[in-house]
Amino acid sequence: MSSTFKALSKFRLALVQLHVSKIKADNLGRAQKIVKEAARQDAKVVVLPECFNSPFGSGFFAEYAEKIPGETTQALSQAAKECGVYLVGGSIPEEDGGKLYNTCSIFGPDGKLLVKHRKIHLFDIDVPGKIRFQESETLSPGNSLSMFETPFCKVGVGICYDIRFAELAQIYAKKGCQLLVYPGAFNMTTGPAHWELLQRGRAVDNQVYVAAASPARDESASYVAWGHSSVVNPWGEVIAKAGSEESVVYADIDLQYLADMRQQLPITTQRRNDLYSVNSVQEG
Repeated sequence: MSSTFKALSKFRLALVQLHVSKIKADNLGRAQKIVKEAARQDAKVVVLPECFNSPFGSGFFAEYAEKIPGETTQALSQAAKECGVYLVGGSIPEEDGGKLYNTCSIFGPDGKLLVKHRKIHLFDIDVPGKIRFQESETLSPGNSLSMFETPFCKVGVGICYDIRFAELAQIYAKKGCQLLVYPGAFNMTTGPAHWELLQRGRAVDNQVYVAAASPARDESASYVAWGHSSVVNPWGEVIAKAGSEESVVYADIDLQYLADMRQQLPITTQRRNDLYSVNSVQEG
């Protein structure tokens, strides 16, 4: 194995579990500061949480919404360029053509926008006596799969509720993604029940690394995030995990380990494509 391949087969990932306030400027300033700290710790890919520049809630989306490019994405572009990292910009409320979207913008080390993922599956749930939330009351769904290339591996992107749809992860893996990132904000009902379970399921089923970045828990907020940002390896092990407070989680992604795992358990080549298949209706 060449030294160059060895160097590119491992890289450090950082998940920023940010405390989100109602003051956008403070959220942006703190996010930029923490991204710089992650870069100093040799992170090559940095992931921010869902709705990191505003409180999470249907009543906040319109108030905090921005065009892209706009204030928040310009700050992200600058941070990515200054730090020389791939920056997965969590998500923000985006306004475009009179519609609102829950959107994740990804920037390369040169500060250029690589891809923009609009949340495909809107968070519409009703658990009696516990939580009711209807994103579709204010947001519109995205209609595109989102992937980007790095020198290390191809990365697939989803936002929060997207992780519940196994087909999306399967298609990303089929298209060559070895890391799936999900900025998300599970709550105090779904978080303890499903947050880690879903990450481990997506990782094991597709033999990929899965990373999910949550906002820090704020008990005074109208929507209380579960926290516990984490990274899961292709064996389904949680290799890094935050608590509930603001913090940064680091994990070293080992693509040789992933390749070994796929060789030892060759489910990709064992699939019965003559009996079943999961395919994207989109090309690319």
